[in-house]
Amino acid sequence: MNPQRPLVGITMGDPSGIGPEIVAKSLAAGQVYGQLRPLVIGSAAILKREIAGLSLRVKVNEVAAPSQARYEAGTIDVLDIDNIPPTVPYGRVSAENGSASFEYIKKSVELAQAGLIDGVATAPIHKEAIHAAGIPYIGHTEMFAGLTKTPSVLTMFHVNKMRIFFLSRHLSLAKAVEYVKYDNVLRTVEQCASAMKYLGFPNSRIAVAALNPHGGENGLCGDEEVKELAPAVKAAAAKGINAFGPVPADSVFLLFEAGKCDAVLSLYHDQGHIAAKVHDFSKTVSVTIGLPFIRTSVDHGTAMDIAGKGIANAVSMEESISVTGQYASIKNSALAAR
Repeated sequence: MNPQRPLVGITMGDPSGIGPEIVAKSLAAGQVYGQLRPLVIGSAAILKREIAGLSLRVKVNEVAAPSQARYEAGTIDVLDIDNIPPTVPYGRVSAENGSASFEYIKKSVELAQAGLIDGVATAPIHKEAIHAAGIPYIGHTEMFAGLTKTPSVLTMFHVNKMRIFFLSRHLSLAKAVEYVKYDNVLRTVEQCASAMKYLGFPNSRIAVAALNPHGGENGLCGDEEVKELAPAVKAAAAKGINAFGPVPADSVFLLFEAGKCDAVLSLYHDQGHIAAKVHDFSKTVSVTIGLPFIRTSVDHGTAMDIAGKGIANAVSMEESISVTGQYASIKNSALAAR
């Protein structure tokens, strides 16, 4: 692969959701073509429906393999998986849609593992549709981990200068607090450091967020900082990791603007999600690290209620594609230098 212009596979998402619309809008804008080679993995017929409905001035080039694509602005290359009729209604949650969107994902994994694409950017799928199709995964991350047989993956939010990791995500707040333990924190800090090296930051500065108000005030407002967080950060530093903290959560994310950190370890779902989305909701991109390739996703759902209306915001999809290309290029350059 050319390290200067990586090849990014873009799965189309649920055919009845906004995925096809935001993919079409992102590529019709043409901005990403100077940075990467985009290849849509999905239904050419569905994509043509979107292009016609949106009156976009682009053509669809149906291909059977990445090598057949043009990768030129004004033409959207689609590796056509003809598994759903273009008459499928908007806003419908169905097993057929779940099965179709899962096929796009499986194909992207096959291409990435074969070295035919450098990374994958995913448009949103619908969890209920996936479940209705009998697919044994709850979401994208679990699918990619399962299909690649990856035992452990890490989620990172990329939004402008910010890179946010999570100690826990889909836990209740009570259980998330219980999860703030020395072993869990140390292990995750080590994973963060490894992930940052993979993304091209060999000695990244990792700030660990505090749990309690004012960082616990030395035990006056909670003792997790004293008992669990500070010892874990100290142990990580002893292993050569450039970690520091715990830093009060109401100020830790400001370190990005001050240029004082490269990544933050958020302790639970909303602590990191709120910071990212208030900073820039549309450009918040979820990056899955630990797979054999880069995978990113928009951080929103299928928006079935507005599908087909032509009003979906494509900024997050375009940013997801761009970020995939950015990190894939870094990875390719590192491999070429070996």
